[in-house]
Amino acid sequence: MLAIRLFRIGKKKQPSYKIVVTDKQNPPQGGQFVEQVGFYNPLTNEKTLKEDRIKYWLSVGAQTSDTVHNMLITEKIIEGEKRKRKIVAKKVEEKES
Repeated sequence: MLAIRLFRIGKKKQPSYKIVVTDKQNPPQGGQFVEQVGFYNPLTNEKTLKEDRIKYWLSVGAQTSDTVHNMLITEKIIEGEKRKRKIVAKKVEEKES
């Protein structure tokens, strides 16, 4: 199954993301993905999206990650309700003294 999700690039503490179509079970490590359909820089809030290609992949059956889904709704490429973020809290072990 294909997924449209973010692929982090950039230096430490300077993130930028490619929006890519990739196999859902394999992460897009090393630049191995089917197609790049956009770019996002959270520091400058710059977004570049290929609307026609995104709609094509969605029509073929690709699923979006929660973040990409919300981004596409904000940019009015697709319609629907935004998904809630899944926040995973890190467990803090208490030291016994």
